[in-house]
Amino acid sequence: MASENDTLTAAPAGSKTEAVAIPADALIIIPVRNVVLFPGVIAPVTIARAKSIAAAQQALREQRPVGILLQRNPDIEDPTPDDLYRICTVSSIVRYITAPDESHHIVCQGVQRARILDFIPGTPFLAARVLHIPEPSTTSPEIEARFLNLQRQAVEAIQLLPQAPPELVNVFQSSTSPGALADLTASYMDIKPQEKQEILETVDLSSRMEKVSRYLAERLEVLRLTNEIGQKTKAVFDERQREAILREQMATIQRQLGEGDGKGQEVTELTAAIAKANMPPEAEAQAKRELRRYERMPESAAEAGMVRSYLDWLVELPWALPAEKPIDIREARRILDEDHFGLEKIKSRIIEYLAVRKLAPHGKAPILCFVGPPGVGKTSLGQSIARAMDRPFVRVSLGGVHDEAEIRGHRRTYIGALPGNIIQGIKKAGSRACVMMLDEIDKMGRGIQGDPSAAMLEVLDPEQNATFRDNYLGVPFDLSRVAFIATANMLDTIPGPLRDRMEIISLPGYTEDEKLEIARRYLVRRQLEANGLKADQVEIENEALRLIINGYTREAGVRSLEREIGKALRFAAVQIAEGTATKVAIAPKDLTKMLGQPRFEGEIALRTSIPGVATGLAWTPVGGDILFIEATRVPGRGGLILTGQLGDVMRESVQAALTLVKSRAAQIGIDPAVFEKNDIHVHVPAGATPKDGPSAGVAMFTALSSLLTNRTVRNDTAMTGEISLRGLVLPVGGIKEKVVAAAAAGLTRVMLPARNRRDFDDIPQGAREKLEFIWLENVDEAIANALDAKS
Repeated sequence: MASENDTLTAAPAGSKTEAVAIPADALIIIPVRNVVLFPGVIAPVTIARAKSIAAAQQALREQRPVGILLQRNPDIEDPTPDDLYRICTVSSIVRYITAPDESHHIVCQGVQRARILDFIPGTPFLAARVLHIPEPSTTSPEIEARFLNLQRQAVEAIQLLPQAPPELVNVFQSSTSPGALADLTASYMDIKPQEKQEILETVDLSSRMEKVSRYLAERLEVLRLTNEIGQKTKAVFDERQREAILREQMATIQRQLGEGDGKGQEVTELTAAIAKANMPPEAEAQAKRELRRYERMPESAAEAGMVRSYLDWLVELPWALPAEKPIDIREARRILDEDHFGLEKIKSRIIEYLAVRKLAPHGKAPILCFVGPPGVGKTSLGQSIARAMDRPFVRVSLGGVHDEAEIRGHRRTYIGALPGNIIQGIKKAGSRACVMMLDEIDKMGRGIQGDPSAAMLEVLDPEQNATFRDNYLGVPFDLSRVAFIATANMLDTIPGPLRDRMEIISLPGYTEDEKLEIARRYLVRRQLEANGLKADQVEIENEALRLIINGYTREAGVRSLEREIGKALRFAAVQIAEGTATKVAIAPKDLTKMLGQPRFEGEIALRTSIPGVATGLAWTPVGGDILFIEATRVPGRGGLILTGQLGDVMRESVQAALTLVKSRAAQIGIDPAVFEKNDIHVHVPAGATPKDGPSAGVAMFTALSSLLTNRTVRNDTAMTGEISLRGLVLPVGGIKEKVVAAAAAGLTRVMLPARNRRDFDDIPQGAREKLEFIWLENVDEAIANALDAKS
């Protein structure tokens, strides 16, 4: 039932089942498949059916006995009265147990035999009126003789069993009741449930002991024979165990006679497979050593399957290096242009990577890591590289991996051990010179099973991965010819040593024009095919696509854009399928009924039309975003109120901005007394979203200056940059993503730290053409360029 180390919980406290009315003279019946409980015997009974669980819980709740009744066919899931025998054992439930695997068990003590008279209809579980059968108390010389003979047989059988507890012998020797001895012996015997039921239904003492003695004599004959030939036996032998032993003996005889060469043929095939696998010497020696072990093992040995599985992995791995295919740089450029629009710098770096692999195929190529927001094409770039190199492509997802064994594999001592994801990926690709995409490398976690990112250090180090050792294989495997490409959304969660082994290539978000071109070239065509439409049936105007981009999606990539396009096309597909239209042209005016009202609108002018509101730029893991800084003043004593879920660094930026405004009050044109008579409240909308970082310093200073000078901030201008108490504007990160977000929001001017000019080349050309760049050295330049003139 359950080992002593299992955690068991008593039930049914707080049972989910409700009590139902069962007549007082009725007995709750629990049908069982292969268990016969005898009077006077305590035994566990496993219950799995919902009706049986409900019956046991009600009986325990009402302190009522139950009837343990064998069903005729154990395969019937929901037995009816016709499927059950008519003699049961009235039993009391000693304990109700729920195991950790949520299985239910009851410990029952048999009390008395009973005959089923009739079953009571309309109950949620089986219940019946029964006739209790008392135990016969008659004695005679014949019964006494049968009692002594059965007692001798039982003691002899126990003594023939290996490691039999001596207490069991005392139990049988101390028995004085013939009926109790017969029932106890029958409960311990290894006979079929139907044979035990036959004994249970035999009320007459003499007949019952005669049947038990006959079955026990057969068991004794087997035990004596087993003991004489010196074989180790178990306490009981069922038909399947005897069949397994006979088959093993038959296989041994056949091997000695040179017959039955099934395993010999298998060993021959494995030997040939090892010879053809082109393994390195160390791996080949290990394979041959394991094959010799496997040859000596009996087929029924538990370890035979494990060794065979290990040999299969060794012979199926692509140890040999395929012929190197020349890389066509022009074809690679064509493939990249065909699969991706824009990303010119990224494509140029990939072409350089492929050119180096062509000129130095045996050199140590760098590990590329594409970093960018979701939906910008990182994974598809890896597939394009595989096409350009004419190599098989395999993707290994690392998101959520927190076990080192997922990378290095499990040792073969564990049940169900397998190689790690790296070796599994290479087997799936079928080549040691494949392109392996390590997707979401920034999503690996560290758990109690180890740090998978530490295991990745060997995989991604060209100096070490030529001798990568998987724990399952136990022999080195050369990964030096694998072209590893990693993807990530952000670098902060990648450990420094692992990041140092990769060349980081950042992918910015797309501008509006780039999204429009991507939608025209790829997304519309792909969604037409996905929805069973043809190009001559549905047409989407460019202005409609532009409205979807600006009014219904706000993202760095194009995944939401593709979903909205698919939604519009499905609306058109309904009209075509119904026959109400043969061709549908989707214009901007049609989008409201297809997609609903636009979710986003240009609110820059509205939100910056009063003093104290400035537009900042923020970086998020999914791209850049617009951030509004709102400041107002109320009568008070010079306090500062901060709201909007600001982090510690951002709170410090507000404090620094306020101090800087106070120190330059006269220069800016602010009456110093205003600080003593007013409280200043700074709020950053989207209050449910946590915000942190120092890059909003310029926007904070500008918003406070606008509030206290009563001059509005230009509604076409956004800004970013950290400030110092000396009034300097310090550089910040994420310039590329922030500028792209400003261009997407319809702004025309951005103010950036002058020391971030080095990032100008990384800004997409489309964003450069839309925006005017103002480079700030200090906060005075920020005020001069951001605030409107006094009215």
